[in-house]
Amino acid sequence: MSTHDSEVYTVAPEMPAMFDGMKLAAVATVLYVIVRCLNLKSPTAPPDLTYQDTTLNHFLLKSCPILTKEYIPPLLWGKSGHLQTALYGKLGRVSSPHPFGLRKYLPMQDGATATFDLFEPLADHQSGEDVTMVICPGIGNHSEKHYIRTFVDYSQKQGYRCAVLNHLGALPNIELTSPRMFTYGCTWEFAAMVGFIKKTYPQSKLIVVGFSLGGNIVCKFLGENRTNQERVLCCVSVCQGYSALRAQETFLQWDQCRRFYNFLMADNMKKIILSHRGALFGGGSTKMVDADLSRLYTATSLMQIDDNIMRKFHGHNSLKEYYEKESCVHYIHNINVPLLLVNSGDDPLVHNSLLTIPRTLAEKKENVIFALTLHGGHLGFFEGAVLFPQPLTWMDKVIVGYANAICQWEKQKPPCQSQGFMESECYAGTMCLLI
Repeated sequence: MSTHDSEVYTVAPEMPAMFDGMKLAAVATVLYVIVRCLNLKSPTAPPDLTYQDTTLNHFLLKSCPILTKEYIPPLLWGKSGHLQTALYGKLGRVSSPHPFGLRKYLPMQDGATATFDLFEPLADHQSGEDVTMVICPGIGNHSEKHYIRTFVDYSQKQGYRCAVLNHLGALPNIELTSPRMFTYGCTWEFAAMVGFIKKTYPQSKLIVVGFSLGGNIVCKFLGENRTNQERVLCCVSVCQGYSALRAQETFLQWDQCRRFYNFLMADNMKKIILSHRGALFGGGSTKMVDADLSRLYTATSLMQIDDNIMRKFHGHNSLKEYYEKESCVHYIHNINVPLLLVNSGDDPLVHNSLLTIPRTLAEKKENVIFALTLHGGHLGFFEGAVLFPQPLTWMDKVIVGYANAICQWEKQKPPCQSQGFMESECYAGTMCLLI
């Protein structure tokens, strides 16, 4: 009996010890996963900048110091590109304002009706000039999206008039008037909006801004024709992928859950297209047939939708041809106005291999600055201390800060002289660089 008792006393303490060890291992595993998923050990750093050593670029970086300072995201979740992207996708922004604007309708030659919202400045611009930001949102977006409203409100308060394109078919309460909707690189509606602004405000200079897909459209627009750059002070593109042809392969990979994001965006595109099925697939449509609608229902990727639906709006014979002709990579080298290209290193939608395009461009062209942040996700760029983000993002501050610096340069740049200066690139007049 005593032996049995001793056995009980010697074995019993081992069970709690074993369970305590299991609990400790479980906690350690959870903490490890959290640290890895939230990327908590990643450092903060200033953006990695690629640019040429010119007088203008030095002036811009000095006058827009946010480009050379650390971008510090919220401590607990801001270093995760997925969470930054998810928060942008679901909430857009925190405490988003409601700027008041007027909706404009522009008839197009093919029967389509382009719409954009016009917001007047709420203060005098620091340069004393009339400056208008012409803004192109991301895929399927419009002026009512929270990130657009936040940026517009901030820009208005800095003295900018804002014109925001509503992608054709994106607004749920605006019916299509022709069997066509927005595509990856069609610049027709954006060109119509810019033309309206130039005609209505002949003294206004333009700041061109594009987000994600909108970045592709504005860069393609400026590079398509040199006259499109007239009266344009500068262009800012944020989180675009530059080449749809090169991006399509990466969108089929599970790396960074890119295939999952592809599915989500395809599902959203299907909803937009189906909301206009009467205009796109009705009796007035000569480009779409019932088979295209059937293939749309079964599509699980953007590439399938682009191949079966989107490319046909402009008569492209193949998906490759559509991606080749709609991507700004073939036009961006024609841009001569100052150009700021911004991307995030942890953007789950834009593969790192695509970033060689803007980096190479900035190395070759003196009017280009390429800024690559460590964190920010896709159009996130939230700032904050620990948990709660601030209403205004790093992205908003960078665009307006860069635009302010450009306006300041335009106002005080030295005149061209026969000695001591050389003519460089022309934009909204003549720019001279000291040699």
